[in-house]
Amino acid sequence: MALLRRFWFQVHWFIGITAGSVLVVIGLSGAVLSFRAEIVDAINPELRHIPNPAGAAALRPAALAAQVQAAQPALRIVALTVFAEPGRPARVNFAPPEGQRQGEVRLVDPWTAALLPEPTGDAFFEFIEHLHRWLLLPRDAGKPVTGTLAAGLLILALSGLYLRWPRRPLAWRAWLKLDFALTGRAFLWNLHAVAGTLALLAYLASSLTGIYWAFDAVRTVVDNAAGEGRVVRAQGMQAGSAPAKAQAAPDLQRVWQSFLEETGGDWSQATLRLPARNASQVEATYLRAHPEHERARNRVYLDAATGEPTRHRRYADKALAGRLVNSIYPMHMGTYWGLPGRIVMLLSSLGLALFAVTGWMLYLGRRRTKRAVREERTRLSPRLQPHGPGAEPVLLTFASQTGQAERIALQTAAVLQSAGVAVVLQPLVRLSVDALRRYRKVLLVASTFGDGDPPDSLRAFARQFARQTGSGLQHVHYGLLALGDRHYANFCGFGRALDHDLRGHGAQALFPMIEVHNGDAGALARWQQSLAEAFGVLQPGAWKAHAPKAALFEPWRLVRRTLLNAGSQGDPLFEIELAHPGAGAWAPGALVELLPRQPGHAVEQFLRRAGLDGRTPVRCDGHERTLEDALARSMLPAVPAASAQAMADTLLPLAPRRYSVASIAADGCVQLLVRQARHADGMGVASGWLTDGAPLDTAVELRLLPNPAFALVDDEAPCVFIGNGSGFAGLRAHLRERVRRGHARNWLVFGERNAAHDAFCAQEIAQWQAAAALERVDLVFSRDQAERLHVQHRLREAAGLLRQWVAEGAVIYVCGSLEGMAPGVDLALREVLGGPACDALVAEGRYRRDVY
Repeated sequence: MALLRRFWFQVHWFIGITAGSVLVVIGLSGAVLSFRAEIVDAINPELRHIPNPAGAAALRPAALAAQVQAAQPALRIVALTVFAEPGRPARVNFAPPEGQRQGEVRLVDPWTAALLPEPTGDAFFEFIEHLHRWLLLPRDAGKPVTGTLAAGLLILALSGLYLRWPRRPLAWRAWLKLDFALTGRAFLWNLHAVAGTLALLAYLASSLTGIYWAFDAVRTVVDNAAGEGRVVRAQGMQAGSAPAKAQAAPDLQRVWQSFLEETGGDWSQATLRLPARNASQVEATYLRAHPEHERARNRVYLDAATGEPTRHRRYADKALAGRLVNSIYPMHMGTYWGLPGRIVMLLSSLGLALFAVTGWMLYLGRRRTKRAVREERTRLSPRLQPHGPGAEPVLLTFASQTGQAERIALQTAAVLQSAGVAVVLQPLVRLSVDALRRYRKVLLVASTFGDGDPPDSLRAFARQFARQTGSGLQHVHYGLLALGDRHYANFCGFGRALDHDLRGHGAQALFPMIEVHNGDAGALARWQQSLAEAFGVLQPGAWKAHAPKAALFEPWRLVRRTLLNAGSQGDPLFEIELAHPGAGAWAPGALVELLPRQPGHAVEQFLRRAGLDGRTPVRCDGHERTLEDALARSMLPAVPAASAQAMADTLLPLAPRRYSVASIAADGCVQLLVRQARHADGMGVASGWLTDGAPLDTAVELRLLPNPAFALVDDEAPCVFIGNGSGFAGLRAHLRERVRRGHARNWLVFGERNAAHDAFCAQEIAQWQAAAALERVDLVFSRDQAERLHVQHRLREAAGLLRQWVAEGAVIYVCGSLEGMAPGVDLALREVLGGPACDALVAEGRYRRDVY
């Protein structure tokens, strides 16, 4: 299903940016032709109605034809059209000159039979019609071109319908809601989709009728199937005819009189087609006084000599197929449905320009985004340098969860290559032991996720690498930089396991593994020095020259703090809102890294105990601060120092804290969901400061960080969002953005303790459901029943539906606690989908986690 959807997406945009650009010309020219007759009549009022000179009687068709023919002896009249409306000019069609398809058509004064001048503006509309029907090409060359474009419009309409088909097709908002609160790409997509829905039927009518006219084979098949083919008409002309004999001039007076008797005077427009050579009948095509539409033509076949009717084919007597074939032109123009139909067709024709503009903007936006990503990666990523046969490349590989390991690897590769070292850069997930055997020197940068786990994308690799027996890497010399967090008991656990397995396969270390705690500058300096010694080529300033730009901490204002779960059995959960006047954009799934502070009362108590003045200026961490400010930013020492500066020299800064951003850039502020962490000695430093200690309007130093492992998909792929507690933050940002873009295939599975106190997300979820933006919601409140149920239980209960969503290309997002929820969900997914399928989802980027 996902592959089919991607296929039709590629077909839709390819036809849209190729045929769609030319369809604009056809659409705009069609719009100009929509009210052609009315415009020409308005420009030429004197030709719309000819005044009656001195009460003369209107000439009958026989007299009109005779006088016109006498005045134009060199031309032969093949058809004459007259109108029941007094004063309306008649129209004569002359036989085409030798080698031409059509002859001249002229208006005739109904009172005097004089030829009237060409209507002003008619030549312009003829040009526009030629452009619309054949793109100014010769008729035989233009018809297949415009027919192919009509087929392209048909595919665009049907593929667009397929691509935006909602799971709840009866919810009108899913089809027709135009959200002017959206901006950028999301608004363009919403406008494109809603306008396409409104114009869908018009485009189906236009494209199908356009195909009918453009391809003679199609037209013949349709006409014959409906009983309206040329053979049938020829039979109608011959029905009742006497055997062929010498042709006499038609007696139009008798023919006309017989026509009036046969129709009973119920006509508004009649065309008499004079018999061709060896034919003995006149075909009279007429519209009734009140026709069903402008092409609801009736046909009477009359003997040219006697006027006797031989056959009368009424539009109303035709079978449905015949009536539809005779209605193709009115359907194409919209006149079949009267004035409203004409207006709809006019607007839909003009809409082709809207679709072309929005389609190109969406396409170019996607191209710009992809190009920007490539340029950014090119800026950071080193290009492979050519090397001679004697130079051995170094394999540099990385295992990254949030992107930090990849950034360090990119910087390392750039420095090495600037020093002349050939480098092959690859993510570790793409490698195997066999791939490692091809290199003599290997550098690895490996992140540990949580308490000793590999990054999500490396879980399958880690299991396979650990299970693989034998050696084969004795010739490999490697250097390993392990990233981790000392707050976890199994610090740098994945890096240590990788080091152990490499040694087990016979590889030799270039230098001892280097462990890095939260980007520790000293450890990174040891990595740089170790590489310099191993390769003997690196200059001291090389790293600085290639250092990627890091986001700076900026002061944001704490503007709101709301308790979300009053009365809950769990710890208090707060929504924190922070504002910054120059806040830039961030992607859904982003993280906030903020610098916490000690509560003011704790710093005051410490200063009193130490007997020091907090206003004393000190130098701390390379900045001039007051002692009070330095203490607020640091871990409070167990033993006070003798002086303020001595105290500042011993201070260790508080570690930054990371939180999932619960809002999107369109909200105009950063929102966090922060649960108070309670310990035996009081609240946690960061959570306590944000939820209790910091007064409103306090400046909070933070920076926004991308989180590529938890990024939102850019298309309409189905998404399953799973989380608990404060993990709703990351899910909420994704859902808000999906709703903003109009992507409605969303399934939320969320757990908390009690519905009475912990349903803080219920109102927003209800709004999404009312807008048909959530296809399914499973809320699990574990303490509301005797048996504790959690989100993983709901996943098992909906196993069949979950497998169906995954088969349709769904992306699974998990956000919440690393202890309990995340392992439980992972186990449930593996039970429902199978371990290999889960590993494949991870490798494809369709199983993404933000757990803590």
